[in-house]
Amino acid sequence: MNLPKQATFIATITAFTLAIAKLTVGFMSGSVAVIASALDSVLDMAVSIFNNIAIRVSEERPSEKFNYGKGKVEALAALFEGTIIILSGIFIMYEAVNKAVHKEVITHLDISIYVMLFSIVLTGGLVSFLYYVIKKTNHLVIKSDLLHYKTDLITNLSVLISLMIVKFTGFVYIDYILSVLIGVYIIREASEIVKEGFEILLDVSLDFKTVEAIKQIIKKEPLVLDYHCLRTRKAGNRNFVDVHLVLTPDMKLKLAHTIIENVEEKIRKLEPEKVWVINIHADPYDDSFINKLQEECD
Repeated sequence: MNLPKQATFIATITAFTLAIAKLTVGFMSGSVAVIASALDSVLDMAVSIFNNIAIRVSEERPSEKFNYGKGKVEALAALFEGTIIILSGIFIMYEAVNKAVHKEVITHLDISIYVMLFSIVLTGGLVSFLYYVIKKTNHLVIKSDLLHYKTDLITNLSVLISLMIVKFTGFVYIDYILSVLIGVYIIREASEIVKEGFEILLDVSLDFKTVEAIKQIIKKEPLVLDYHCLRTRKAGNRNFVDVHLVLTPDMKLKLAHTIIENVEEKIRKLEPEKVWVINIHADPYDDSFINKLQEECD
C-alpha cells in the first residue's frame, strides 16, 4: 500500500472512531451539537473512503472496454455521497429545532466535553500526518483531505466551546444554534461535492489558469502558426486535451512530429502528478471555419 492510500485508510479509521464515540456520547447527553459533529465525522469518513477509491481508480490503466479509464466513477460517487450528506444536514437542523421546541435537557456534559477534546487531539494528529504525506508525495487528493480535516478541527473546537458555555452558564440554546450552523455548513460542503460531480459528468473543462497556460505554451512554440479547436476535460486523475495546430503546409512529417511532442511535454509539466491524454491534430491551414460550419472539431 503506497503512502497516499495509507493516508486515506488512516483517515477513514480515524473518522470512524470519532463518529462512533461522538454518536454514543451525543445520544447519551442529548446534545444536538455533538450529534451534528458525529455526522460530520461520518461525512469525513465518507470523503476519505471516496478519496481512497478515487486514488485506486486513478491508478487503473485504460482497458479494451474502458478506453479512457474509469475516472468518472469519481463523479458518480460524488453525486451519491453528496445527496446522503445533504439529507444528513437537513436531519441535524430538524433535530435542533425539535429539541429546542420541546426544551430537551442536555445531560452528561462532562463526558461530552471529554469526547470533543479527544476528537480535537485525534484530528490534530491526523492533520499532522497528512501534512507529512503531502510533503513526501504532493498528492492533490491528500491535499483535499487535509483541507477537509483542518475545517473539521474548527468545527470540533466550536462544539467544545458550546458545551463549555452550557456547563458554566446553563444557556442550552447555544447548542441548538450551533447545530443549525453545522447543518448549514454540511449542506454547503455537500453541495460543492454534488456540483463537482455533475461538472465532471458533463465534461467540464480544466480550470481557467491551466487552460490559459496551455494556450501560452502553444503560442510560444516556434513554427506553430496558429491553433484552434482547443478542448479540455478531466476525469479522475486524468486530464484530456484536444487541439488543432496550424503548421507550414510543406513541413516535413518528422519536424511536425517533433513540434507536437514538444508541446505535449510542456503541457504535461503543468501538472506532472496527473496523467495527461493529449490529442494534437496538425493542419496545413486554419480550417476552423469549416469546423464551425460542422459545429464540431474533427
